[in-house]
Order: sequence, then C-alpha cells, then structure tokens
Amino acid sequence: MSSTMTIRLDNSIKNRLEELAQATHRTKSFLASEAIQKYIEVNEWQIQEIQAAIEEADRGEFATEEEVNKVFDKWTQNGS
Repeated sequence: MSSTMTIRLDNSIKNRLEELAQATHRTKSFLASEAIQKYIEVNEWQIQEIQAAIEEADRGEFATEEEVNKVFDKWTQNGS
C-alpha cells in the first residue's frame, strides 16, 4: 500500500531530481521514495545503536583504560 505526500523542494534539488530521473529512466516519485526510505533506514539504525550504547553506559559497561590504549596503539602504529 502507498500514500501520496506533498513536499517542498528547492528548485535546484528539484532540477537535479528531474535530471536523475531522466538519466535513470525512473520517476521522480520513485527516486524520492527510495531516498526517503534509505534516509530512514540509516537514521533508525543510528538511533538504535546510540540507544544501545546509552544502555550499556548506564550499566557501567565501559572499555577499560588498557583496552582503549591498545586500540590507540594499534592505530598509531598502523598510521605511522
């Protein structure tokens, strides 16, 4: 099932969307819907991960100073 929704776009974004739709042989609606879906998926995932990290922190589940230093040492050695 789908619904219709009206949105306002800057003219430059609207023009770019029209060009992309022509280049990909897709409708503007299809591309806009796909972009919104991807945006929501990414942001939902990020919020879930943040909430899980907050819950871990609330339980006191932190990396030890030694664990943190090992990671920094690894990146410092690989980055030199």
